[in-house]
Amino acid sequence: MNTAQPINVLGYIGNNKQFVVKTLNTDIRISQNSKHPELEGPNPYEYILAGFAGCINALGQLVAQEQGILLSSLQIEITGSLNQQDDATNVKPGFGSIEIKLKPAAAVPVEVLQKWLAEVQLRSPVYNTLVNNTPVNLILFKEFAYS
Repeated sequence: MNTAQPINVLGYIGNNKQFVVKTLNTDIRISQNSKHPELEGPNPYEYILAGFAGCINALGQLVAQEQGILLSSLQIEITGSLNQQDDATNVKPGFGSIEIKLKPAAAVPVEVLQKWLAEVQLRSPVYNTLVNNTPVNLILFKEFAYS
């Protein structure tokens, strides 16, 4: 049985030429806006890494609670090695690698934290999406008018 929940966002460029993505609870501004610098936001790659960090944080807190680990804090640093498209060498654009450094503050042995980390990795939907080949379907609509 498939228990997938649909998640939908809608992105558009408004009159001020700022790309905005509407989510269930908020509007997200993406990338630079030379005409309106006050509207600038992170670029799409930073949003991917931020979403990954947010997922690890939420899941890390949940798994820690389930395993009886008291996390007084959790620092997550993610660095992505971004490849630019290079037709000469057939390098595809996107992240060539992603490194995640987790620094949990907890009064438990390192073996307990390793078990915690393995469970977080196993249950992370963002990790699963990035690591596995998730099918992506692009659908083109010829006519569109923003109102």
